[in-house]
Amino acid sequence: MTQKVGIRDVMRNFKILEQYDIVEIEDKKTKRLKGLFISEKWAKELKDNIEKMIEQKRQEEVNEIMKFAGIADGDTKNLSAKEIRKMRALSRVSK
Repeated sequence: MTQKVGIRDVMRNFKILEQYDIVEIEDKKTKRLKGLFISEKWAKELKDNIEKMIEQKRQEEVNEIMKFAGIADGDTKNLSAKEIRKMRALSRVSK
């Protein structure tokens, strides 16, 4: 079950967080969402999903960068940026 409560309500009655699966914490004055409380029941599953999403986004960013670097075939694993630049310079000289 989901509930929307104010910051002051949480400070006054912390047990509100135990009664619901998801609690949206908002600033009643500005009507802006300040945070989200997820019960222990859903925390692990949500955390795993968020970690997967972050990893996927990072991989997409790396793939985008690799397109511009011209090294998308995966031969740069475990190389530093300096080593990659050196390798690219050597390949340009040999052409």
